[in-house]
Amino acid sequence: MFLSFDRARLRAGSMGLRVAALAAGAFTFALPALAETAGGPLAGTIPAHVGPVPVDFILFALTLLGVAVFHHRVFTVAVTGLSAILAWKFLVVGFKHGAGLGGLTAHMNHEWVVLANLFLLLLGFAVLSRHFETSNVPEKIPAILPDNWMGGVVLLALVFILSSFLDNIAAAMIGGIVAKAVFDDRVHIGYIAAIVAASNAGGAGSVVGDTTTTMMWIDGVSPLDVLHAYVASFVALAVISVPAAMAQQKYQPIQARADESVSIDWGRVFVVVAILVTAIGSNVVANLYAPHLLDLMPVIGVGVWAAIAATALFRKPDWSIVSSSLKGTLFLLCLVMSASLMPVESLPTASWQSTMGLGFVSAVFDNIPLTALALAQGGYDWGMLAFAVGFGGSMMWFGSSAGVAITNIFPDAKSVWKWVTQGWFVILAYIVGFMVLYLTLGWHPHEPHA
Repeated sequence: MFLSFDRARLRAGSMGLRVAALAAGAFTFALPALAETAGGPLAGTIPAHVGPVPVDFILFALTLLGVAVFHHRVFTVAVTGLSAILAWKFLVVGFKHGAGLGGLTAHMNHEWVVLANLFLLLLGFAVLSRHFETSNVPEKIPAILPDNWMGGVVLLALVFILSSFLDNIAAAMIGGIVAKAVFDDRVHIGYIAAIVAASNAGGAGSVVGDTTTTMMWIDGVSPLDVLHAYVASFVALAVISVPAAMAQQKYQPIQARADESVSIDWGRVFVVVAILVTAIGSNVVANLYAPHLLDLMPVIGVGVWAAIAATALFRKPDWSIVSSSLKGTLFLLCLVMSASLMPVESLPTASWQSTMGLGFVSAVFDNIPLTALALAQGGYDWGMLAFAVGFGGSMMWFGSSAGVAITNIFPDAKSVWKWVTQGWFVILAYIVGFMVLYLTLGWHPHEPHA
């Protein structure tokens, strides 16, 4: 009976994916015809707003609602939502840079580098995490972690530290792999949320730790101007660590000792280090010597895959992880693309209140376009903004690329309800961390920087 149910569910899921793929494909073939109408055949005949709200936002909100409700069909929902938003743009309102195919092409000229970097990084760090997992290092980690709930606290602190100089996606993936090992493959969803939050907190005050802070650096913000985000980040880490670790210890205690029967594959450890060094190095070198390249090509993603290809001669990657991570990666790209199509031309006047609000928006709205708008607008306290848009995405599993990446390892975490109810302390940590930063250091907006 249960086997029949599982097969039926698999057939339904497969059918959903096929329908979504056919809809997207049919729409793609229709693009040239729609483009010929320039302003869209229905422009002026259908209201572009429902009250004061553009229909674009309603479609995006319905997409996010679908992701929250149908968490076993998130890819289908994201593809359907993106297709509906694109259809609306072609048929009625046009794109930011023009109507029809020309408008979409101009839009993609601005967005393709961000999308390509995310695509390459998510898949590249999936390969990296498998190298790390098969190196047997995670099996040895229990030897350095306390044999009680404090072990979970120490692991979150290690993820935080890693994320300060690695990309937060890599830090979260490594933390997730270690958690699988030390908790015997039974990781509480609240603890998974805490790993994502720790990685985003660690990257918030570092210009090499998060895509948004890197964007600020590229645009001319001094690394010192985002450093004070760590005041909020340290507080947030303290808030999440104890309840997350205690929930995990109750759900599945940490292993009491390391597995002495396995030996570390130092060759794979070398591969992991080489990929990480290349990721950091390509980012830093490009920022210092050729920042214009970051707008022209996905420098960091290309660097990661160059390192994977070069080290493949030394240790063969598990290529199957690429195919198993592909759907989750494309899901995030669909959401990022949908968010980039929203008619957000400006943000509220910069203040500590509006900055705090942007953190909550980042939980459901991609923080990359939000950061770009904030940089164009100016007048923000960049450290406060870095914490808001960086850590804020931790409040939903799809609110940050680190969250999407780690749910490829833990598919059961793809539930908004479980993420929020079992990881409630992440929301509390955001509010407490932000308010401590404001009350201790105050609001200090910066002058135009570029």
